[in-house]
Amino acid sequence: MSDPSPQSSELPLAADSAADEPRVTLSTTLKAMPGIGWSRADRFARLGLRKTQDVLFFFPRDHQFPPPPTRVDELREGQPATLIGRITECELASRSPGKSVFGAIVENESGAVRLLFFNQPFRADQLKFGVAVRLSGAPKLAGLRWEFTHPKYEILDDEEFASAHEHQGEILPVYPLTEGVKEYELRQLTRTVCNEVADQVKEVMPEPLRIAIADALKNAGMDIGDILPSISQTLRSIHCPASEQTLNAAKMRLVFQELFVMQLALAMRRQTLTGRLRAPPMTCSPQIKQRILRRFPFELTGDQLRVIETVASEMQRQFPMNRLLQGDVGSGKTVVAIFAMMMAVACGHQATIMVPTEVLARQHFRTLTTILADSQVKVGLLCGSLSASQRRETLRSIASGEINLIVGTQALIFDIEFHSLGLCVIDEQHKFGVKQRVRLRLGGIDPHYLVMSATPIPRSVAMTQFGDVDLSTLREKPSGRGEVHTYLASDGWKNRWWEFIRQRVAEGRQVYVVAPRVGDESETPETAPEDVEDVTSVNRVYEQLSHEVFPELRVELLHGRMKPEAKQAVMDRFAEGEIDILVTTTVIEVGVDVANATVMTILGGNRFGLAQLHQLRGRVSRGVHAGHVCVFTDGERSPEDSERLKVFEQTSDGFELAEADFRLRGPGDLLGQKQSGLPPLRIADLSRDVEVLKVAREMAQELIDEDPIMDAPELAMLKEQVLRRYGERLDLGDGA
Repeated sequence: MSDPSPQSSELPLAADSAADEPRVTLSTTLKAMPGIGWSRADRFARLGLRKTQDVLFFFPRDHQFPPPPTRVDELREGQPATLIGRITECELASRSPGKSVFGAIVENESGAVRLLFFNQPFRADQLKFGVAVRLSGAPKLAGLRWEFTHPKYEILDDEEFASAHEHQGEILPVYPLTEGVKEYELRQLTRTVCNEVADQVKEVMPEPLRIAIADALKNAGMDIGDILPSISQTLRSIHCPASEQTLNAAKMRLVFQELFVMQLALAMRRQTLTGRLRAPPMTCSPQIKQRILRRFPFELTGDQLRVIETVASEMQRQFPMNRLLQGDVGSGKTVVAIFAMMMAVACGHQATIMVPTEVLARQHFRTLTTILADSQVKVGLLCGSLSASQRRETLRSIASGEINLIVGTQALIFDIEFHSLGLCVIDEQHKFGVKQRVRLRLGGIDPHYLVMSATPIPRSVAMTQFGDVDLSTLREKPSGRGEVHTYLASDGWKNRWWEFIRQRVAEGRQVYVVAPRVGDESETPETAPEDVEDVTSVNRVYEQLSHEVFPELRVELLHGRMKPEAKQAVMDRFAEGEIDILVTTTVIEVGVDVANATVMTILGGNRFGLAQLHQLRGRVSRGVHAGHVCVFTDGERSPEDSERLKVFEQTSDGFELAEADFRLRGPGDLLGQKQSGLPPLRIADLSRDVEVLKVAREMAQELIDEDPIMDAPELAMLKEQVLRRYGERLDLGDGA
């Protein structure tokens, strides 16, 4: 199970019957439960458990499968065994400085065994005389006595010890604990509550649906029987499993239901976009298409042409295109976006592209202005550094329709009146929250909608966080790009690396040196906002390189706290070849395109995530010359750092890196609140349950295709749960 948090808000509860009200109901407080008392109820409240319904949905974080306790006279050498007894002797001995052995004797009615722990003196503080334990391990015979070396053990209090033999062979739930609450107390509580009120939880998935789900899971290689268990069976089996089979079926029910409810919401969202919203249909004639393609001074890849065909086809519809375009760094997503924008203008509408930084906005503005230099299309720039008068004039020109293409940063989403907005493009979608993206859509008519991600998205994430959009992928890179070589180095390499840089500069190449962010350690590099960027590190690196290492070269500084015009001036000079080495922060991570910059040094590489490292590497794969990236780390690497950096060194494919990043960091880190937009999953695990997710997605889409607003009476409770959890987030409305 992913998260044991109370789930009572997720499932509808049966109404209490006034005529025949049971003694204990789902709303009964624990203080009113027989045998609990106020003191114990107050301790349970520290875990959020105040009513019986809270207890039902407080799921175990794990389950133990202890074998039945073994008698001492039944032990066999090397065979795993479990033993319950009390410590009757214990001693900590030191053999030499730093060397110790702790021994203890555990006895029960069947005999005694010895426990041994080497170089773990802290065991003496836990395993004291008179302590009761449940231990497990593989014993060996030493003389006439059995020994357990470094066994696993669980300390039992008197009540647990007294009842330990009553639950022989049971599967034991393991709950998260807090001070004053013991494991056996939670086990007793959940057993009691399940017996009293599990049958009062109303079933949201009718029997025919649960049979169909079991069938679909079986076809996908996950056989849990002929029917998904009912909710009452599920709750009993998750807290008090009769067998491993019933436990697995209960876990599957909970995981599938959470993913199914999400996929139903996303399918309803897709249905809403096609049924309720209206967008301007745009016809892309062969003449228009060729006129646009001729403006690109290079040949497009097969992937680009394929996606352009898809986009052109969808923009002809009367409901909004809602497409996510993902691709590895350097795969040419911007070309597709420019084609779509120029198609909108050719059909008499405006188009806008929103990007996360002003540096990138000005780069897009220059690109569009260059491509359209001899046309009547007018391109406007809207960003935070504009003066009040410039902003007013730009807004007036947008509202009147004088400006056809609008490039902007987040400033674009506030108080904008468009003349006829036909297309919204969002570059680097992961930099914006869902609410920001939705606000951009709410202007006059419903525009077509294209978001782009240079960070390839793991397939399970694509089916959840972006499950309401259609997905296109660019894998093919434009021809003529140089190969990028990646090196993971120690500090001892630095002098050799600086000399390598000196040689590349002598050949006419340019260099990035990326300094680590050294601010708030609680923020991840991917989500740290630019305006709180700590520039201490980059300033220090700049001073060292410009004065000590490369005094003869043209070294400049760039970071996010510089004024926009200063940042742009530095980038312009770097693009013109007037700077040899640019010492910078991750402000250059997204979209910056200088083909002659082929060498990158990343300092403090252990402070960056895989996705960000790959984005940085993408800055030196823009031209025909081979690229070189060398990563140095700060201090000692943790095992996690070493694994992440090794993956980065050995893998250049962004899609493989995305899956590796997902495995290493997990969905909790990868889908932070800032990027997500959907409530976090509480039970399912996207890295573990991707096959279940695929079945849930297919079944949800089939159900919504047959019943777009889930109007069937037997689906009423399921629909209520979908709307309760996702209705507001996905703007589904009361009637979806």
